[in-house]
Parts: sequence; structure tokens; C-alpha cells
Amino acid sequence: MDLAQLEAFLAVIREGSFSAAAKALYRTQPAISQTIKRLEDEVGRPLFDRASRRGLLTDAGQVLAVHAERLINFRQQALAALDDVRNLRAGRLTLAANEMTCLYLLPMLHEYRRLYPNVQVSVQRTLASRIPGQVMDYGADIGAVTFQPDLDALTSIVVYRDELAFVVPPSHAFARRSKVGITELARESFIAHHVSSPYRQRVIETFQDKRLRLQMPVEMPTIEAIKRFVAMGNGVALLPAISVEREVARKELIRVKAPDLSFERQFRLVYPKEATLSHAAQAFLAVVEAQSAVRKGRFAYVVEH
Repeated sequence: MDLAQLEAFLAVIREGSFSAAAKALYRTQPAISQTIKRLEDEVGRPLFDRASRRGLLTDAGQVLAVHAERLINFRQQALAALDDVRNLRAGRLTLAANEMTCLYLLPMLHEYRRLYPNVQVSVQRTLASRIPGQVMDYGADIGAVTFQPDLDALTSIVVYRDELAFVVPPSHAFARRSKVGITELARESFIAHHVSSPYRQRVIETFQDKRLRLQMPVEMPTIEAIKRFVAMGNGVALLPAISVEREVARKELIRVKAPDLSFERQFRLVYPKEATLSHAAQAFLAVVEAQSAVRKGRFAYVVEH
């Protein structure tokens, strides 16, 4: 039993005869008769009272008519729902990010929501090291990371080029300096994030190469906490430049050049190569690419693999 058979069955009921149903469906009367015969063979009972010229339904026909109507209506609703998703009048976009990469996503999501307000967006906070695996396990459509994943099964797109920024409170002696050297920095107390990262390791190794020790007496759970603690005069910090733009503009924090610790950070969007992205996810990537062309500067859209 398929939907085409049920449509023909309902057409005969609606039009009142096999010939009228054939005309309505742009088919021949023998074709409609054969379709109904196959349907009756499958049901095992006659559906129409052949003795009646008005094509009255048998008991079996009456029962099937009710369910056939429901099935056809359900199909129409399903097709309408799929059309909504295809045209982004509905749907869901799930992104995996950590505290830092979420900052990059905000302006992109602002534009995405403007264009597609009916798509539900969920940004799931995840440890950076777990994001590639979450994407591969289909826990998220797209992941945002600041490192190049080792997995060849992922497509990786560089979308933003950031850098580490050395910041101090306005009251600090360095606040009046244009730049500082690593020897001076070895005497400072750095406020660090409690979750280590490849960039922290690079900074530590830079100090070690100079036979210096990086002092990190305090670790905080969030970048926001680090910024506030430093602004209160409790030390200095190396933070992603994107995360301190507002505080530097307000002079709540002072950014000072530290040439020895100048490291670029690349933001990437990743998703499975073999997966078919949802319409919502494809639209998000299109927004990112378009916004990168408009914003330029540190924004990019470079497919790595």
C-alpha cells in the first residue's frame, strides 16, 4: 500500500466515479481501476460496492478512507515542514564553542538572526579539546576552535586571525610604556585561566628559552574574571585581543606591546567532511563568508582542508 494508491482511492470517493477520478488525476480510467484493484487485493476486501452505481463504500472502504485521509494530510504537513526548513522559516542550528570562540560567533550570529529569525540557535559551551569530537559525533553542526584539529575527517575554515594581548591595570607602571621586554615580564604576576592551552605552553617555553620563569600565582575560571581581577590591580595578563577590545577602549585595561610574546591565534570553524550539513548550517557558513568579505581586517574565510 502506497500513498499513490490512497490518493487514487480518495479521488474516486471525492469525484464520485472512476472516470471522474481519472480525469482529476490526469490518468486513464483503466489505470485507476487497476490501482483500486491492487489496493483491494492488498486489503483483502472490496472497497466499493460494485452493485451500486453511486460507488458506495463497503465497511472496509469506510475504515480505510478515514486512515487514508489522515495519511495524505500528514504527508502534506511533512512536506510543508520540510519546505519551511529548506527555506529557513524553521530549523535548528547547533554550534559548539568555548568561552573564547563564542566571542567571535556573536557578530556572526547577530547577522544570522537578522536574516533567519525563525531558526532556533543553540551555542553549546564545550572544552576546546572536546569540540572536534563533539562535531564528529554529530553533537553539533559546526564547532569553533582556535587550533587546527588533527582529524582529517573534518573540514577546517580559518575565519578570524587574533593575537595575544598583554594587558595591565591603568595604575601599573607599564601603563605608561609603549612596550616591555620579556626580562621585565618575568618579574610580574600573571593571572591565568585555570584551563591550560597550547598558547600558554608556547608562552612558558618562550620564558624557558630565555632562562626565565613565568610567574602564575593566580588562576581564574573565566576570561571575564581575569579581566576584572587585573583591572583591580592584582597583576597582569596575556589574553586574546578580541576579548579585551571593550576594556581597552574604555581604558579599564591598558594594552602594552610585548614583542617577545606576540603570537597569532587563528579561529576556525570545523564540521565533518562526509556529513551533509543542514540548510541552517549551510546558511550560517554563507553568512560567515559574506560577513568576512564585508568586515575584512582580521576576518577571513580560508578553507584549509
